[in-house]
Amino acid sequence: MVSLPATPRVPEQVGGAMALEVRDLALWYGQFQAIRHVTMDIPERRVTALIGPSGCGKSTLLRCMNRMNDLVPGVRVEGQVLYDGMNVYDPGADAVEVRRRIGMVFQKPNPFPKSIYDNVAFGPRVNGFRGNLDEIVERSLRRAALWDEVKNRLKESAFGLSGGQQQRLCIARALATEPDVLLMDEPASALDPIATAAIEDLMHDLKREYTIIVVTHNMQQAARVADMTAFFSVQVHPDDDDRHGILVEYDATTKIFTTPADKRTEDYVTGRFG
Repeated sequence: MVSLPATPRVPEQVGGAMALEVRDLALWYGQFQAIRHVTMDIPERRVTALIGPSGCGKSTLLRCMNRMNDLVPGVRVEGQVLYDGMNVYDPGADAVEVRRRIGMVFQKPNPFPKSIYDNVAFGPRVNGFRGNLDEIVERSLRRAALWDEVKNRLKESAFGLSGGQQQRLCIARALATEPDVLLMDEPASALDPIATAAIEDLMHDLKREYTIIVVTHNMQQAARVADMTAFFSVQVHPDDDDRHGILVEYDATTKIFTTPADKRTEDYVTGRFG
């Protein structure tokens, strides 16, 4: 039997309440265990980055936070994700409401085949909103730093936007449902450096109102945008070569990148492996 890794030191509360509390979380895809024993607290109105090598469970954990993994056949989740004191995996929890409050932006921009306006208005319409859609669309586009670029072309197809604009449109679409938490799965990996900088600037602005959790393979990006950073790695069972993701270390970003407590973290952030 392989011994479990030591539980990483979970940072003390950072200037306020916690947006999400992950408790001993584990996930299986069929018989394959993708992540195990993840415990971490996500502070409100901060950017938290999840870093680590491919296959360590970063994106899997992100999708656990708003139950996107429910849509994958054969998935089994154990442990808790607490949001506003409630475990989102409780039998009585409404997965649709969870995803409204904990929004998600994916790796590649995925606008709907609709107008710019209808992309942003889609979520409120589906949720039965009966107020002024024009106000929601403008407010969401402003929050996504896109309004000035598209305000005169709202009825045009979203596919006419550049890649970076499409990604900001997807962020506006997520913001239109008024979430508290925004999950971002490598939101700039498909973008050029200028568009990437725009997304990073946007994250800095958005954390004034929202909690942001971002998966990134770009360590320089994590160092630039994140207040907190969690390093994940892959543990391999010596008997049967089973692999699963583990949380190695979680702390303030400056500490992770300058004085990490775990040798595995140091090796990764200095480029010795990964």
